[in-house]
Amino acid sequence: LQEENLTLDEVEAVRLADLEKFDQEASSRKMNVSRVTFLRIIHSAHHKISKALIYGKALSLRGGEYVMPNIDGRGPLGRPARGKRGQGLGDSTDCVCPKCGEKAPHQRGVPCFNTKCPKCSTPMAGVFCRQ
Repeated sequence: LQEENLTLDEVEAVRLADLEKFDQEASSRKMNVSRVTFLRIIHSAHHKISKALIYGKALSLRGGEYVMPNIDGRGPLGRPARGKRGQGLGDSTDCVCPKCGEKAPHQRGVPCFNTKCPKCSTPMAGVFCRQ
């Protein structure tokens, strides 16, 4: 079965826009990215999801570490966690600035997009989701 790989940034963008019904401005603020960057992320996610639906591909999540939103390990819909709790399918040791290339160590449990570049204050990206 072929796969379409979604980054955790793309999953978060879909959650904010499609499930939580935040507008572009609020979603981009919550992700700490510009509206243009948010639109790029959400369009990429929608394209991948559409290809998976139309062509019968599996969706997989790649990159980073995450924490389930409920303390007891249940997900946002109240369902039990699947697989290893708090582990993504990829790994990143560094966050990288997409603007200037500066690297900073990745902090466990903190998405790279929540980390500002120490040189230019641009939100950083995980090595696994750079394109």
